Order: sequence, then structure tokens, then C-alpha cells
Amino acid sequence: MKILVTGGCGFIGSNFIHYFLKGHPEDSLVNLDNLSYAGNLENLKDIEENFNYRFIKGDICDRKVVEESMQGCDAVINFAAESHVDRSIADASPFIQTNVYGTFVLLETAKKYNIPCFVQISTDEVYGSIKEGPFSENSPLKPNSPYAASKASADLICLSYYKTYEFPIIITRSSNNFGPFQYPEKLIPLFITNLLEGKKVPVYGKGKNIRDWLYVEDNCRAIDLVITKGKVGEIYNIGAGNEKTNLFITETILKKMGKGIDMIEFVKDRPGHDFRYSLDCSKIKKLGWKPKISFEEGIEKTISWYQENEVWWKKLKE
Repeated sequence: MKILVTGGCGFIGSNFIHYFLKGHPEDSLVNLDNLSYAGNLENLKDIEENFNYRFIKGDICDRKVVEESMQGCDAVINFAAESHVDRSIADASPFIQTNVYGTFVLLETAKKYNIPCFVQISTDEVYGSIKEGPFSENSPLKPNSPYAASKASADLICLSYYKTYEFPIIITRSSNNFGPFQYPEKLIPLFITNLLEGKKVPVYGKGKNIRDWLYVEDNCRAIDLVITKGKVGEIYNIGAGNEKTNLFITETILKKMGKGIDMIEFVKDRPGHDFRYSLDCSKIKKLGWKPKISFEEGIEKTISWYQENEVWWKKLKE
């Protein structure tokens, strides 16, 4: 099998490439990435010479480079996205361009080449916030940030291609991922690296917002499973059942790094901040998936990785 991975130099994409090549040495990957600020070739430095791996620098909005990259592929996995909510609030335009128009270009090209499997990597944020209980795949989409709205738009375009053209799409919506290679603007790597630099950690509002935290390798395993066992036209929620407040996450990191609560700096909450995300993941569990990495193990592995890879994150923060 030959797979086109878009956005493979980003956080989840690079982790997936490492995971997939290790588990499927007989298959090959093409990685299309435009190396925006969060795309980093160093994430894949150890496999750049692999015979079954090829990197192409290019934008998913560029039809010519997308066609070149997709030729001969058996599947497309679209990780490419602008993904930081705060940045989308400051300027939504790159989110609309990449997440909506870029997905459209990929779909059009994949349809042209009759690609038999197209996996759209989405997010639980498309559902909006929920006070009680979890979201199912049939829950209405009520995104509350420009980022989430752009991802919801891409999902709807994908579903329209399935209904209109019988195009073989599958959508995954995962909860908050964490682990190695995550750009240090997101909560967990930002807090870890700030503490390593002796800086305080900024917590929005009172830190009561709740997220379900999923170790990135478990998400990679789920995506891999969906490629082979997922049903065309379906959506699969992927979560670990680790619902924690931001304050709990903060205090856990502080404790594991030997720091006190005096390192917390409460800051003004961001506009439209969703209070709670929660996913019903029974559908993907029926395919045989369940998370293997506990939150406790995952956070320890993540802290260790950033402690051991200061050269990687230091230059990004500078």
C-alpha cells in the first residue's frame, strides 16, 4: 500500500508516520507538507533516508503539487491543518484557506484519481461544548471558534462527496492529543517547556475547562485501524476517557516536575472558550480499538521527552 500523508511534519502527522513505518515496513508513505511554522522536518530526521518514505514540500491548496503527490497512491490521510484556536481568533483567514479550501483540493484530486480510501483527520471541537454526557458521531455540529468552524466545514464537504459522488471518505474526530513533537504553543508542551525555562504557566480563567486527553500514539493506532477496518462514509470518535480540568493538568505537571503552585499565573479567559468536551467512542471500540497508554504514563513520557529534547523545542520558542 502507498499512502499520501498531508501535514506529516506536524505533531500528529509525524507521530503517525513513525508509527506506521515501524508497523508496516512493507508499505510506503509520501509526506506532503508546506513546512509552516508548526511543520518541522526535524520531526522525521531519523527516517528521511528510508527507501519507503518520500517528502514533498508543498501546499495542499496547490492543485499541481497535490496531483504530483497523489499519483499511484492507495489512500490519503489528511492531517494538514491550521489548528491553534488562539491563532484562529486573531486571524481566521489561513484556517479557512488551509482547512476548508485545502481539503476541497485534496478531495477533487482524490476523486480524479479514484483513490479508494480518504481519511479526514478532524477534532472533537466541531461539536462545541457539552455540560453533561458525551457527544456521539450523530451529535449536531456547533463549533465555537473559527478553527473549529473550519474543521466542521471540511467534515461537511467530505460527507457531501460521499453522498454526492459515493467517494470513499472516513472521518476521525479525536480528543486533545499530547505527546512528543507537539509545537510548544499548546497547553501541555507550553507548560512543560515554560517550567524548564523557569517561567510561570498561564492558565485561562480559573482553569476549570475540561478536556479528554489522548496520548498521540493511541490516536495513531486508531487511525491505522480505520484505514483497514473502518466503514466508508462513517465518522469515528477517538478519545481516551481522560477528562481532566486544565487546572488538574497544570497541577499534575507541576508536581511531576517538582514545582509549586506559585508557578501558576491565571490569565484572562479567551473568547468563546468551550467549557467541556466529551466523546462516546463505542463505535471505534467495536472495531477492536482501545487506548493502551494511561494518562499517568503518557504525561510522564511526554515530560521526559521534552526534558531530553531541549534543542528541538528551544529554537521553536525563540
